Amino acid sequence: MIDISESVMQFLLAFLVAGPLLGAVAALLPAPPGLKGKSPDQAVLRHGVTVTGAILVAAIVLALGFDHDQPSKMQATTDISWIPALDVRLHLGTDGISLPLLVLTALLTFLSALYSYSRPPTGPSPKAFVALLLVLESGTLATFAVLDLILFFLAFEMVLIPMYFLIARWGGGGRAEAAWKFILYTLLGSVIMLLGLLLIGIEAGTFDMVALATDNGRSLTTSVQVIAVLAIGIGLAVKTPMWPLHSWLPDAHTAAPTVGSVLLAGVLLKMGTYGFVRILLPAAPDGFRTFAPYLAAFAVVGIIYGSLACLALAGQGANGDLKRLIAYSSVGHMGFVLLGIATMTPTGVNGALFANVAHGLITGLLFFLVGGLKDRTGSTDLDTLAKEAGAALYGRAPRLGALFAFAAVASLGLPGLAGFWGEMLALFGAFEPAEGLSRPAFLTFMAIGAFGTLLTAAYLLVMVRRVCMGAVPQDAPALTDVRLREFAAWTPLVVLTVVAGLWPKALLGLTDPAVQQLLSGGTR
Repeated sequence: MIDISESVMQFLLAFLVAGPLLGAVAALLPAPPGLKGKSPDQAVLRHGVTVTGAILVAAIVLALGFDHDQPSKMQATTDISWIPALDVRLHLGTDGISLPLLVLTALLTFLSALYSYSRPPTGPSPKAFVALLLVLESGTLATFAVLDLILFFLAFEMVLIPMYFLIARWGGGGRAEAAWKFILYTLLGSVIMLLGLLLIGIEAGTFDMVALATDNGRSLTTSVQVIAVLAIGIGLAVKTPMWPLHSWLPDAHTAAPTVGSVLLAGVLLKMGTYGFVRILLPAAPDGFRTFAPYLAAFAVVGIIYGSLACLALAGQGANGDLKRLIAYSSVGHMGFVLLGIATMTPTGVNGALFANVAHGLITGLLFFLVGGLKDRTGSTDLDTLAKEAGAALYGRAPRLGALFAFAAVASLGLPGLAGFWGEMLALFGAFEPAEGLSRPAFLTFMAIGAFGTLLTAAYLLVMVRRVCMGAVPQDAPALTDVRLREFAAWTPLVVLTVVAGLWPKALLGLTDPAVQQLLSGGTR
């Protein structure tokens, strides 16, 4: 920790939210003559790297200046009246729950911009691509930084349009249908969510999330809480995505460009689970307790469903797409996050937050690697890769094969890597759920979730065997191994996956005090 004044911290957090928007506007302007480089397209891609790099530096400085002795305290707060008639305020702040997600978002967006610079997107103008990427970053960072329900909704919706265009304009086959499916699902869920947010704000007399957390549902009757949790929960569950509201995700991932898939899996899915923890758990605990067993049941069904879908896609002759397989794996992994939240215990919620970050790191790396494999072979079809283009990665591109295997074993929850701790803590939370929840039911959910980890290991190991192993054909074309810029973009994710796995206290030390206070009655 470094000593930084509160005013500087406030500026840094405001810069995280507004900086990408300013960068998006600048990306649409003509490049100054001295910065054009080899071409205007290269200049705007370099602009994207510069802006996202500056945002990442600001996020790191914010994390270094954060008072780690008081992670449950809202820090770097700004609270300005915006719409007095509705008591809507420009209220920003961060604590141990949101800070890791802010840094994760800044990191993945920077790495996406860096990857796009080394592998320019094919499609319409790079100006629009970079501008949309920056608007997407601003909306995501704002979602994790705002402390007003109305602002949360606006930030939550802000990411939909840029992601829609990234899929529809720069995606692969079936991109138009996938983009429409994505936006229709999420918009419908958001309309229902808005009704729930308005109900809480009107009934409690405030839209301030800190005040609502401190009140801990005392201003809301149980019936109001139940209705609000149902409405808001549907909107958040679509974005998470929770089974059976997940069907937009595989199509979106399959059609999206590489950086779109990275940000969709690594960042956007976290917005839904963050809303469960930041809004529903503290503001409507009685209503949440009513639905917690159902949320856990849907979560474990998602774990098994996602794993079985992946096993089917990984099989020989299934014509399974690697991006689609990883998308279904996200349904399973996010099921563990929802299970942890549904326990309503510090252990389970901490596990959910840890799994959130781990999933962002590991699945982001997997989508980068699949994108690199597609650039080299022209395909993400598992049967095509295994038979013709990409079999025996260990022999033909050993560094790429090693990274692919590393990401797979991290995703299956190998002890010592980041994927292990979140899933384990979520299962531990289900072993002893909060008071008022049925322990036999949650023990059943725990057993089903534990079985899901075995299925996860099965499909990931099949995937590694088919893509990485085997004898190198004599007539196999040359396959370029990991390039320097790819190495630069992927190394931080590898390092953080190992560090989080070997030193979980670095993350749990941030989240645990904040979670303890949130569950016991609010945030100061």
